[in-house]
Amino acid sequence: MKIIVPMAGRGSRLRPHSLTVPKPLIPVAGQPIVHRLVKDIAKVLKQPIDEIAFVLGDPAWFGDDVVASLEDLANSLGAKASIYRQDLPLGTGHAIMCAKPSLSGPAVIAYADTLIRAEFDLDPTADSVIWTKEVDNPEAYGVVKLNNKNEIVELVEKPKNFVSNQAVIGIYYFKDVAVLKEKLQEILDENIMNGGEYQINDGIKRMMVVGKVFKTGTVDEWMDCGNKAITIETNQRMLGFLKADGDEQLIAPSTQLENSKIIEPCFIGENVVLKNSIIGPYVSIGNHCTIENSTIKNSLIQTHTSIKNANLDNAMIGNYVAYNGDFTSISIGDYSILE
Repeated sequence: MKIIVPMAGRGSRLRPHSLTVPKPLIPVAGQPIVHRLVKDIAKVLKQPIDEIAFVLGDPAWFGDDVVASLEDLANSLGAKASIYRQDLPLGTGHAIMCAKPSLSGPAVIAYADTLIRAEFDLDPTADSVIWTKEVDNPEAYGVVKLNNKNEIVELVEKPKNFVSNQAVIGIYYFKDVAVLKEKLQEILDENIMNGGEYQINDGIKRMMVVGKVFKTGTVDEWMDCGNKAITIETNQRMLGFLKADGDEQLIAPSTQLENSKIIEPCFIGENVVLKNSIIGPYVSIGNHCTIENSTIKNSLIQTHTSIKNANLDNAMIGNYVAYNGDFTSISIGDYSILE
């Protein structure tokens, strides 16, 4: 089994946090988004992963440190890491085709801007599985249309009339991804674009035309990381899940508490110092941070940051930040100083 991860976008909606760190590498509940996504997919698949192919953007942005992080991720799952580049933002279908040498055999394609919680078995009768989530407002999403055999027969973007409540979340399984590669190559050769981009949906629709069977795999939870507010909400939800699972150590043994209290669930990284502070619930703090005389809840703080005299709620603070103040709901990018 292979996992293909297109992640070349810069994540403009998450600025300023994505100005210095690519969005898929921003930590949520203590781990980069893409790391959590790939590990959760591996759990659902319940089979060995041979290769993980990452499609990155400009090397000046997705540099050697990003590549090393992704290689470590693949190695942790016993898989080979393959690195490809998408030089131009020409859409989802184009991004997948940038990994053309890896497009053979069974594979999952997953876009690295969401997190999931799921437990299901892949349908062995299906040529492809499109992962979906039941939503209350399907008119705001791309949804699948099903026949009386619960097979997907159409993909409908933001339907004005009810089609189904199964929203497409951007994760796909293909029994043989080479079939998708063939159809996407046709799309590229014929220069078929939607919105000025080559789309994966056009390749999928051509697979349906030739009789390939598509089924749904419904996830229990679908969490977005598109902007600051949603990322903080996702951090909260993920911390709750991790606390209930009990599989990860969320508070590092090196945490130093001086007249301070942690209200779980929280993630506290390595070598964090907490002085005269109340932290939590639903706070993630990265490595090498110092928090003094502060109350923080529902917030996400990255690494090497110093916070003093703060009362924070729904805050997102980057790496190497120095903050001393009494604002509440804030969003501060890397290497900022507010004193």
